[in-house]
Amino acid sequence: MDSTEPDATPFAAVSAQTSRLTRFYQSYLDKSTPFVAYRWSATGAFLVIFFLRIVIAQGWYIVCYTLGIYLLNQFLAFLQPKFDPSLAQDEGLEDGEALPTKQDEEFRPFIRRLPEFKFWHSSTRAILLAFFCSWWQIFNVPVFWPVLVVYFFILFGLTMRKQIQHMIKYRYVPFTFGKARYNQRVAH
Repeated sequence: MDSTEPDATPFAAVSAQTSRLTRFYQSYLDKSTPFVAYRWSATGAFLVIFFLRIVIAQGWYIVCYTLGIYLLNQFLAFLQPKFDPSLAQDEGLEDGEALPTKQDEEFRPFIRRLPEFKFWHSSTRAILLAFFCSWWQIFNVPVFWPVLVVYFFILFGLTMRKQIQHMIKYRYVPFTFGKARYNQRVAH
């Protein structure tokens, strides 16, 4: 019996199914890209459901704290420029990578270190993973939760103050609201 097909191994079958599921998942991610408000609304809903789970279950505070630290880290990466102007001055990076600091310098667009879509995707995955972990007793480490809350707010305040000072010092705004908009003239 001459067979032109190679013998199908279990590994090849699993690999083919994994590849198919990955393509399916990526296609839905691609379709969701333009719907920013809906994506973030769903992520906010997942976060509220997770917080309700923590409050009702009266436990898994360390999971909640870990999620908060991770989301803070992601948010800071979202706020920072891809090419840090403080490092550009210290290390003498190329001129094309630095943000303008004077009025007469050429405009360079703000490029984020962590793009919005990747920020949303990693945040949503982290929230869902934390929600999943909140159903396993092994992750319910007994801690005094008020200390974690106070420590988180202190950490949040200090890091955001440092980030805002960095924004003021190097004159960049990572958000589009509040920036000047120029109307294009229509040629007659």
